[in-house]
Amino acid sequence: MNLVQVGVCAIDPITKAGVANCLAAEPDLIVVPQQQQLRAEVVVAAFERLSTAALQEMRASAAEVRRPTVLLINEIKDGDLPTAVGCGVVAILPRAACVDGRLGRAVRSAAAGGAHLPPNLLGQLVEHTERLYREVLEPSGLAGVGLDPREIEVLRLMADGLDTIEIARSLSYSERTVKKIIFAITTRLRARNRPQAVAYALRAGVI
Repeated sequence: MNLVQVGVCAIDPITKAGVANCLAAEPDLIVVPQQQQLRAEVVVAAFERLSTAALQEMRASAAEVRRPTVLLINEIKDGDLPTAVGCGVVAILPRAACVDGRLGRAVRSAAAGGAHLPPNLLGQLVEHTERLYREVLEPSGLAGVGLDPREIEVLRLMADGLDTIEIARSLSYSERTVKKIIFAITTRLRARNRPQAVAYALRAGVI
């Protein structure tokens, strides 16, 4: 059994305790104490909405160490999604997911390099990336993608929701090789994380 160390980010101490208890019920998920948050491999952030205080919490967490974040939230506005992705969010779930098993699956997927955004939110991210492409990259001459066939194939599998291990199995690569390819993709596309790289590739017509 692969153990995953998880940190919890929330404004409300009752919410934080509830999420921690939910995670602790999963035998392979280890909730790290507040004073040891830097050990966390994945962060679970839980908020009612992305208020100014919530965004400050997420930015502070992302500033310490860059880790994939699973966001539990019931309401997210169009303009908040790029900010959330910029803070390391790779999966967004409703708060009810805390009690029906989806949270545990999302945390394991995030730890393995996977990502999950609901289709409507992925559409919002693509629209944001389209504006970035049109208003910033094209005028600056940075619109060329220049990905090789192997990188494009990995991007397609990422868009299908596969995590690092699943991509490695599908392509008969080592997990280390897949991680190197994904790092090269995000660097070349100047993406902050995997969902943003997928959104850019969709907009550019690469996948």
